[in-house]
Amino acid sequence: MSKLRFDVVQDAFKKKAVAVETPDARPSEYFGELVFNREKMHKYLDIKTYNALIDCIDNGKPLDRETADHVAAGMKTWALAHGVTHITHWFQPLTEGTAEKHDSFMDYDNKGGMIETFDGKSLAQQEPDASSFPSGGIRATFEARGYTAWDPTSPVFIQDDTLCIPTVFIAYTGEALDYKTPLKKALKAVNDAALPICKMFDPKVKKVFSYLGWEQEYFLVDEDLYAARPDLMLTGRTLMGHASSKNQQLDDHYFGAIPSRVMAFMRDIEIAGYKLGIPLKTRHNEVAPNQFELAPIFGETNLSNDQNQLIMNTMNAVARKHGFVVLMHEKPFDGINGSGKHNNWSLGTDTGTLLLAPGKDSKGNLQFVTFFVNVLAAVQKYNALLKASIASATNAHRLGANEAPPAIVSAFLGKTMTDVLHKLLEVPSDTPIEIAGKKGKSVGLVEIPEIFIDNTDRNRTSPFAFTGNRFEFRAVGSSANCANAMTTLNAAVADQLTEFKAAVDKEMAAGKSMNIAIMDTLKPIIKKIINVICFDGNGYSDEWQKEAKKRGLDIETCVPQMFKAFTEKQNIEMFTRMGVYSEKELEARNEVRWEIYSKKVQIEARVMGRMAINHIIPAALAYQTKLLDNIAKVKDLFPDKYQKMASVEIELVEDIATKITEIRDKVEAMIEERKKANQITDEYKKAMAYYKIAESLFAIRKPIDKLEEVVDNDMWPLPKYRELLFIN
Repeated sequence: MSKLRFDVVQDAFKKKAVAVETPDARPSEYFGELVFNREKMHKYLDIKTYNALIDCIDNGKPLDRETADHVAAGMKTWALAHGVTHITHWFQPLTEGTAEKHDSFMDYDNKGGMIETFDGKSLAQQEPDASSFPSGGIRATFEARGYTAWDPTSPVFIQDDTLCIPTVFIAYTGEALDYKTPLKKALKAVNDAALPICKMFDPKVKKVFSYLGWEQEYFLVDEDLYAARPDLMLTGRTLMGHASSKNQQLDDHYFGAIPSRVMAFMRDIEIAGYKLGIPLKTRHNEVAPNQFELAPIFGETNLSNDQNQLIMNTMNAVARKHGFVVLMHEKPFDGINGSGKHNNWSLGTDTGTLLLAPGKDSKGNLQFVTFFVNVLAAVQKYNALLKASIASATNAHRLGANEAPPAIVSAFLGKTMTDVLHKLLEVPSDTPIEIAGKKGKSVGLVEIPEIFIDNTDRNRTSPFAFTGNRFEFRAVGSSANCANAMTTLNAAVADQLTEFKAAVDKEMAAGKSMNIAIMDTLKPIIKKIINVICFDGNGYSDEWQKEAKKRGLDIETCVPQMFKAFTEKQNIEMFTRMGVYSEKELEARNEVRWEIYSKKVQIEARVMGRMAINHIIPAALAYQTKLLDNIAKVKDLFPDKYQKMASVEIELVEDIATKITEIRDKVEAMIEERKKANQITDEYKKAMAYYKIAESLFAIRKPIDKLEEVVDNDMWPLPKYRELLFIN
């Protein structure tokens, strides 16, 4: 083993769990400690200011400058008590991360000294430089103005010594330059569309919420091993590496005992999350070795998405304290499971009703079926668009492999709901709807109570699966900002619900009762979707690829091509109709998507080429030289027999030479293609050129991985899969 690799592997094995300083209090007692939540608002604001702020949060009423000043004063008092010295507007630009510019509280007191100040203007708005953030041509690089504006519906929080204010981010010309702005518009759209339908069933309903529960999968690797892998450091994934003899084939890591170092890390994450008001609920080992998951209780979509971005940042910081690096890449290791971020999505009302859960009576079931069918109709109509919303250079490696859903958007309903839809097509429209609930099932042991079985199973190959009271959008990638998928889904559902309500109103105007009007409107939709978007089978099968195409579903697998769905006429019309995006914003965002895709593949190609030439080929040549020395010595001792006695060495020398030549030739060809791609100015055409380059990286990897199996282990320069994946 090379000296460097030996040292880092030894250091990794020697590391022990870091002691966790658990607070003396129970989590419920310090939950939200670092969040300016309603409890803090009540304590630090006068009653008039408190009521105005709550009215703004709950009902969208604007805040005047005087009220904003009072809110800022209360926040400052609370923040100073926690040792805060700076504020930042915390936003989500199109860089696939978060951004922040810190300003101190300090200002002149006009008496020769300094004083801490914070007013409503600083709370409500800031002006970060927008020139270097992706804008897709909306702004020229020399046009720098951009504005952040406070989002009161997402609570202010403290990180370290900084008061963080969640904000939207817009250009000087008014277009959104972030993920939050269109998400909030989509949430407004789905409320506006769903509310009139809900009022038909319950006039007391005043608001409809979109809910999101994300399941964050991730890998942990030892930081020393990470530092010895340029590909991991620069791209987030291993561009080369032969499979370990043992990986996940025994499934023994899944739900296994959590290693002590990992448990210490998880505890610290949970403590940090609870203090930030993030309701983390679940932690466990995932299927692949060194892969794990955490998940919260679901919450309102805008807040839940902010919390996901916040916990991702927190995980990266906490991991370092425990000697780990978190890998959020969707496919950091070839041949084993990738990481997703399943988005559990639902709709609910301010009266406590979950609209995607079966009701307690026939009326409740009719409401459920109404929303259930319309969601499926939206997914069918906009299936290519939904796929585009989760597409990326990194997620492309995951989709369709090792339990990840394929790059075809279909919906899994389960037998119960499939039977319900078929039955609704057969019975009169005034027939009460009955839906089977959970059933008790005995396991055959008297000491074990009955297990209650859900009315739907799970399908791990379905991108959009119904799981009893919500849909699970499984195709979202681990590193993604959920807002992109959630904006698209909520906007599409809002558009479908708007169309549905107009059709029902027309039926009722013709004299039909509400129930019959709804069912007469639903039946043609059910006929249209039942044999198209609904699929409960194996999404990996070759038959499904052919069947999906026959059904009219989008089967595109080229990521740059997928993005074109955003600028198709029907999708532009939908987004503009729902007030979520303008046509200019959609075109600009596609420019950003193509540019990011090209740059990510470009970085991978550069890293692959340099590692192949600077790491792999020298190691292979060194081993080849060692073999040649041995052959020469055998020949000196046994000149007549050396070809037989050194036959293994001779064969290895020839094999290594062949592979080195293959690697060099393929790297040189890839570099030439990269040079050509870099000359292309059209972002879509450049992305398509880099799509071909991305495919060529697999061809370069193949002989490298074979060399790893041949070259002396002591001379191989990179930590191997067996070392990266089994140190915890």
